[in-house]
Amino acid sequence: MNSAKSNGETGNVLEELGVPGQECLRDALTSCTDPLKAIEGFQLENGILLPSLRPMLPLLDLHGIRRLDFHASVLEELRDRLTKQIDEIGVERADKGTAVDKRLKELLARGFPGVRIPALQPVIMSILRNTPHIEDKYLRVLIREKELYSNADTEVKRQIWKDNQSLFGDEVSPLFSHYIIEKEHTLFDHQNLNNPFFMPSPKVRRQGDYVQKLAHMIGHSVKLYDMVLQFLRTLFLRTKNIHYCTLRAELLMALHDLEVQDIISVDPCHKFTWCLDACIREKNVDVKRSRELQGFLDSIKRGQEQVLGDLSMILCDPYAVNFLASSAIKIALHLINSEALPRENAVLVLLLRMLALGLSAWQMIDSQDFKEPKLDSQVVTKFLPALMSLMVDDQIRQLNCKLPPDERESAIAIIEHSGPPPDACQAYAQLSGVAAVLSMYYALHVGGGGGGGRGRGDARGLMRVLATLPNCQAQRAFEDPFLHTLVSLLISNMADEFSNESFCTVIFDEFFLAGLGRDNVTRHLLKLLWYIHHKLPSTRLHSLLKALQPTSQHNEAVHTLYESLRDKVGSHSTEDQLAATAQMDPLLDCPSSVFTGMPPSTSSTCSL
Repeated sequence: MNSAKSNGETGNVLEELGVPGQECLRDALTSCTDPLKAIEGFQLENGILLPSLRPMLPLLDLHGIRRLDFHASVLEELRDRLTKQIDEIGVERADKGTAVDKRLKELLARGFPGVRIPALQPVIMSILRNTPHIEDKYLRVLIREKELYSNADTEVKRQIWKDNQSLFGDEVSPLFSHYIIEKEHTLFDHQNLNNPFFMPSPKVRRQGDYVQKLAHMIGHSVKLYDMVLQFLRTLFLRTKNIHYCTLRAELLMALHDLEVQDIISVDPCHKFTWCLDACIREKNVDVKRSRELQGFLDSIKRGQEQVLGDLSMILCDPYAVNFLASSAIKIALHLINSEALPRENAVLVLLLRMLALGLSAWQMIDSQDFKEPKLDSQVVTKFLPALMSLMVDDQIRQLNCKLPPDERESAIAIIEHSGPPPDACQAYAQLSGVAAVLSMYYALHVGGGGGGGRGRGDARGLMRVLATLPNCQAQRAFEDPFLHTLVSLLISNMADEFSNESFCTVIFDEFFLAGLGRDNVTRHLLKLLWYIHHKLPSTRLHSLLKALQPTSQHNEAVHTLYESLRDKVGSHSTEDQLAATAQMDPLLDCPSSVFTGMPPSTSSTCSL
């Protein structure tokens, strides 16, 4: 019955298009005296009107080729050619403008009734795709009928989305979700150490599928771009997930790569983001670029303060934070060598200013109070000198290790430069987000992530700085990008240190276990144990497994990883037992005469 209804609708549509359909054939058959002649006449009038082809039809009949198959193949060929010609007309539109628009409008008016006919639908969709301004009466049909909407091209859907924010939100929401899942998979993937979170370059990251799909959906539409930015602000505000900040920056730079001037020319953050992206790509900020960045920040006028909200999101991107903090640590190390003060370095002060703006992103957008946070001068005048004294201690110990052995001098150097860190380090890390992040990144530096090709971290230096981090401002040390990088460095550079109980005490008791109330901390610690459990004393491993045992409050990922780790530890213990037994087997196989002093029988063998 549905099929009959569909056929009836198709017939009516053909009548609308001026093509004889079911009604015409029915009239011909009911008013004729010879039905066969009527059918033959209908075929002649409505078949392929090419005299050169008609003599071929009997030949096709002799070969058993049905007329339906022949007509379908011709229809397909004609449809492809017509679609190609319509696309060519669409290309001409850029040159001829109004005249071509009028032709497309006429084609659409004549052909749109056939949009529901599968054989004709691609042609109609091609006309729609090349029509720059589709009338509302056509768009309403597409919105009303889900199948037509789903078959429409993105160029057509853009014109629907401009005035239908909820429908656009439904389309982009899965892309946002998949993007976040992809980022979190990289951070938590416990089976892959070859994919560090911060390794891909900015160019590679924005070539990702979801960023490119979003850019394609937006096209050249400023209105759709603004909608996406509003979605990202809302989601960031609701979830505090910093990956939405990354997406905001990557999307803008993806449109920059595509040279979408309609958008990048009106986004006030474009030049700043472009300059920052170049610095991140080159892993360096020179004096020229620092002046450009500072000039942009200083040029924000009264009435334009809302731009700071978007800038703060771009600077809150973990890749931007990673660059700013790492660069600040490098400059601080350089200042030690040149015996200069932090406040005298303009680039360092600018980096800290940008870092402060990025760390305040959520509060700024939440409060809608768009004022640049003032950088605490004491972070520059008191905290940084204290942190630099810590750096000097670590450098002296490292240098002492390279000198000829002298037990007394070595002991003095270790004692004098291994004590508790300056009080200012911990005090400011608790009060200031900028100080906390700098402490975190110095921890990564001494852990072997300093970027200087260091193959092994400074365990003593890491222990000193890591002990100051559990209570840092907003518990930033328990955020995923930092924990991911720290765990990777501990596995690759310091695995052997876990046989040292004092090292384990700082890493586990003083740091990780202090943040164990969070699922993400548990997952990162489980990942660490996945690789270094065989280095730990059995009592330490047993106590950690007991502390990490998940409850009903933990999510499924924690339960799954814990069970996998427990199985892995169990299988490793079994292998150790088998190895120990194998060492004992030769003794067990020897005859008792070996132990009693009696000569063995000639048929006995002993491997001892």
